[in-house]
Amino acid sequence: MGADKKDLKTHHEVSLHNSPNDCWVIINAKVYDVTNFLNDHPGGDEILLAAAGKDASEEFEEAGHGSAARLMLDEFYVAEINPSTKNTVSTTTISSTNFLQKQHKIDHYQGKSSRQNVKLILQFLVPIVILGLGSTLLRFWY
Repeated sequence: MGADKKDLKTHHEVSLHNSPNDCWVIINAKVYDVTNFLNDHPGGDEILLAAAGKDASEEFEEAGHGSAARLMLDEFYVAEINPSTKNTVSTTTISSTNFLQKQHKIDHYQGKSSRQNVKLILQFLVPIVILGLGSTLLRFWY
């Protein structure tokens, strides 16, 4: 899997691939095109999209991926990253990505996605608002 100098990708090149239709990530100095894996990722596509165009090595390792996941990476391999091209923009951006991924892990651990959390909050608040409006209207009319 060694890459010639001309096959090396720059951090800037990878950063351009940051959408659901074109999603690349860097893991352990290697570039992977995970576009076709977004819908199949067990943790959801949000995690991969949050890391799109960035170095996600730390998050990949923290997630505790096993040997099966590491073997799967081979089918998405694009090239190696040119380490001399690392820029501060991707380092700054990854900290917010890291936060989002940790929050997703907390939600996942608790068995809830962000959408489920919103749904639960709405299921609680909507009846309270309706009761509050109802009691206000009753006081107004009587």
